[in-house]
Amino acid sequence: MKPAIFDIENWREIVATLARNKTRTFLTAFGIFWGTAMLAMLWGGARGFEGMMRRNFAGLATNLGATYPGVRSVSYKGFNKGSRWNMTVQDLEKIRRLAPAIEFSSEVNSRYATAAYGTKTKNGNVLGVEGDYAKIMTPVLSEGRFINASDVAGSRKVVVIGRNRATDLFGAESPLGKYISLNGIYFRCIGVAGQISEASIAGRIDDSFILPSSTMRRAFNWGNTVGFLVYTAPHGKSPADNEAVIRRILSSAHSLHPTDERAVGFMDASEMFSTIDGLFLGLTLLAFFVGLGSLMAGVIGVGNIMWIIVKERTHEFGVRRAIGARPLDITVQVLSESVVLTLVAGTAGVCFAALVLGIADKMTVDPVLGNAGFELPFATAIGIVLTFFVLGSAAGTLPAAKAMRIKPIEAIRDK
Repeated sequence: MKPAIFDIENWREIVATLARNKTRTFLTAFGIFWGTAMLAMLWGGARGFEGMMRRNFAGLATNLGATYPGVRSVSYKGFNKGSRWNMTVQDLEKIRRLAPAIEFSSEVNSRYATAAYGTKTKNGNVLGVEGDYAKIMTPVLSEGRFINASDVAGSRKVVVIGRNRATDLFGAESPLGKYISLNGIYFRCIGVAGQISEASIAGRIDDSFILPSSTMRRAFNWGNTVGFLVYTAPHGKSPADNEAVIRRILSSAHSLHPTDERAVGFMDASEMFSTIDGLFLGLTLLAFFVGLGSLMAGVIGVGNIMWIIVKERTHEFGVRRAIGARPLDITVQVLSESVVLTLVAGTAGVCFAALVLGIADKMTVDPVLGNAGFELPFATAIGIVLTFFVLGSAAGTLPAAKAMRIKPIEAIRDK
């Protein structure tokens, strides 16, 4: 005897049975189709939404911390409440030497200035940074290079121009090697840069003029005063691990009360990114459970139609048993119908979801960052189909077991 899977007559019978009531079969198949499509689209959609949100922080270190001078909230050692203080280069040297969890760090200074080239002028933000800034906030270079450690050590009068500011002053002309004036002081352009994220540190690179930090302090008469310090923590550490040491260094150097939390400001971006990761995990789980609910509705539909089919074919199964069909033959027949319905509709649902996600991915592509991630990995698609296959088979098990227990004489008498 041929196995049922290779018996062409068996397949014809399955198709004929499902086609006997087209409306019922279509509605059940649509439930399966929509359940798999919803699960696949929600799963891929959650990944794509996460990708789009993470674009806002692309290029920005996720373990970023910052320290900046605040306002005294406690009068201490002759300094009144509400007075300000300035962080210095010497403070940064101590922090870098003593803080336990700093991998990369950069002084950051910021002010506005008037830039001029030829007859064109533009007001813009001026940033003074160190070489490690590029490891904390990754720039996208259009031309040339970024500020490096040699520029800072030699206080070179060089500038990296933001893409938007380069267009404002030079148009289509390359600014490399040319000199621009910032408040009357001339700097040679060594690069044109931008950024890929929406987040920024003291201003967007695209809209700024970036100088070596030492050059900026000297050019604008800042002395040894610095704006603030940004840093990243090494793997396994948190920026917050540095807070106690930094607070102790700055409190001692600037006569700040040891318990005055407002006098020294701290920013820990890793906490924000942890919150975002938790949000994305919650959205993924929500998408999974909503999709799973749709999938289960389709499985229940499969079970219901199998019960109805078994009830309608009780007489037929009795005749089959009377002429020698084994209980296993009846069981395989019912399960085959359940499996075919599940596989065909489930595969169609996954294919439809992949098509929709592909269109969404093409519509949200970024010229620099590429695709957002609206996609359904092949392994996930196979997993969804197999899950529905198992659940659909399980849904047909009870009706199949009922069909197997039908007694021939009782079935023949059934009306």
